[in-house]
Amino acid sequence: MLTLYDVKLSSRLLLGTARYPSPAVLVDTVRHSKTEIVTVSLRRETAGGKSGGAFFELIKELGVRVLPNTAGCHSVSEAVLTAKMAREVFKTNWIKLELIGHQDTLQPDVFQLVEAARILSDDGFEVFPYTTEDLVVGERLLEAGCKVLMPWCAPIGSAMGPQNIPGLRAMRAEFTEIPLIVDAGIGRPSHATTVMELGFDAVLLNTAVASAQDPILMAGAFAKGIEAGREAYLAGMLEPRDMAVPSTPVIGKGVFA
Repeated sequence: MLTLYDVKLSSRLLLGTARYPSPAVLVDTVRHSKTEIVTVSLRRETAGGKSGGAFFELIKELGVRVLPNTAGCHSVSEAVLTAKMAREVFKTNWIKLELIGHQDTLQPDVFQLVEAARILSDDGFEVFPYTTEDLVVGERLLEAGCKVLMPWCAPIGSAMGPQNIPGLRAMRAEFTEIPLIVDAGIGRPSHATTVMELGFDAVLLNTAVASAQDPILMAGAFAKGIEAGREAYLAGMLEPRDMAVPSTPVIGKGVFA
């Protein structure tokens, strides 16, 4: 079981709700993936005018836990205000905190991120911060009140997969008791399997599923990849070796003249 802020979950796949071809495809994808958490951008949906309310109702009817996010925010005040609005709309203290600092890479502004995380945590929010694999930043976020860390493995929507495996491995080794969710940059089920094999607890996806030719089928593929990676990590994988090692022992083998 995956535990996030004392909430126990069976699925280790979190899904975003943007870019799907239609609401019907979104609904079928969420159900097929068996995810128990979906993320929603309050800023994007409210910008759509009257359609925003219908979208929120659709999400509520899915029967999954909603993780609102502050996507598109570039300042602490913006992110805090958006989080408070999301709490009113969705009646949840959960918030995925995004504070973008670089427009081309969409890399988080980790300085403002820590400040916003502290403000929101003090206000009763349970913060899921979108961050980098930097260990110092991770420590500061935990000190600010976060109980989950969500490092990227590549820029948002890039589909490049893990770009800094040693960094992700070091993060897992440093924060042994903290749930770590890879957020951003996953493009293929094999990428998800790779990070789960490193010992990460879950994966958050959006573009890789929503932009697939068949989002429903792709969501299922990711769910299986995540499950396979988790089981491999728990089983204890054989580490790479510099030399060949015969799978059939030579010592004690019968010799026929």
